[in-house]
Amino acid sequence: MLDAKALKELAAEVGRSKVFADREFRLAYSYDATGLEYLPDAVVFAESEADVVAALRFCRRRRVPLVPRGAGVGYTGGALAVQGGVVLVFTRMNRLLRLDRESMLAVAEPGLVTADLQAAAEKAGLFYPPDPASLKTSTIGGNVAENAGGPRCFKYGVTANYVLGLEAFLMSGEKVRLGAETIKNVAGYDLKSLIVGSEGTLAVVTRATLRLIPLPPVRRLFRVDFASLADGARFVQQVIQAHVQPSVLEFMDRSSLQAVYAYRNLPLDERLRAAVLLEIDGSPAEAAEREARLEDVVAAVRPLQRRRAESAAEQEELWETRRAVSPAIASLKPRKINEDIVVPAGRIPETVEFIAALGAELGLCIVLFGHFGDGNIHTNLMVDPADAGEMRRVDVALDRIFRRVVESGGTISGEHGIGLSKKPFMGYQFGPAELELLRRVKQAFDPDNLLNPGKIF
Repeated sequence: MLDAKALKELAAEVGRSKVFADREFRLAYSYDATGLEYLPDAVVFAESEADVVAALRFCRRRRVPLVPRGAGVGYTGGALAVQGGVVLVFTRMNRLLRLDRESMLAVAEPGLVTADLQAAAEKAGLFYPPDPASLKTSTIGGNVAENAGGPRCFKYGVTANYVLGLEAFLMSGEKVRLGAETIKNVAGYDLKSLIVGSEGTLAVVTRATLRLIPLPPVRRLFRVDFASLADGARFVQQVIQAHVQPSVLEFMDRSSLQAVYAYRNLPLDERLRAAVLLEIDGSPAEAAEREARLEDVVAAVRPLQRRRAESAAEQEELWETRRAVSPAIASLKPRKINEDIVVPAGRIPETVEFIAALGAELGLCIVLFGHFGDGNIHTNLMVDPADAGEMRRVDVALDRIFRRVVESGGTISGEHGIGLSKKPFMGYQFGPAELELLRRVKQAFDPDNLLNPGKIF
């Protein structure tokens, strides 16, 4: 716990207008989307690299933890001060420093909101594809820390595929410049990619150079409905095998659809058990060819309904159903445990059926939706923490789900990271030798374990 003298010292180094130790500020930065809460000793709002250096210097001298934080919308507790210390908030470092049309890149501070970067790029006829569901809130720094994904990952890839370079500070206060402004770069070890997805445990990112691509001139959105969960999951696989190449391939199960339709006060077809949302983009010729392939697949499976958005308003309506899933299912139970497992594309149908059967067996409400195009199955266990019996069954379910995923050649996290909530399951995916290597990497960057401690391991 930082005493009054230490807090005064911190304010003198960083600036009084940027340091807050009142309980209400500490409470506001004590939690994220997990529902877990850990009270920091102080909250610092960085406005420049000098503020970052001052905060690092103070924490290193006082030997207290420093926890970098963006918008705090993470699902694994990655930005929580589990050992107290200083939470370093980057929402004030939110400038788009450069948008280079010729080199097709952007340079951003960590607090820039993802949607704001996308909008700026599109005004210039360019495109920044990573689109986490929280894109209107989440920040570039948080996206880099978690290697964020989103619906368009199936075609375009995740945040790591667009990070050309980073400027960051080590806990020692040293500044490192990693990567370059080029797509190709094999000079030395790829330290830039090591920082991406490291959840703020290795370095504090203060600037990101991001790759942009040409904006696709045509986008077409479709929704296809099914009378069974398995048919919907198999359709995802059939679309992939038919080389439709959609930019978006999203899935929603019956529970998520029920919740969304109730949330939006809309009638729901009783036969509906699954829905798939697809977006096709490209040149007019490419879009037409891909749509023709999609129609061949749809004709072969005979769904309940196939809908094509004919206007921007209809596109927004279809997207709203998918975007509303998370807030809608929050009404089902007091708490949502959101897992972001990933399996190979060929294992999607069997994994979906396994999880659905497991929920029925254990009497749990499990809602499935997500980015099924790249095998990213968002598995939401809706629970009441006050129900001890239900929470014990949740532990059983998570254990069996993670074991099954790893046995299938998948991973326990596709885009949310490990943070606090997935630490117990790291041993399912990694053996002792791999875990020891990860610990050595952490020690090399942060030998005193002051930077976002208590995460991943």
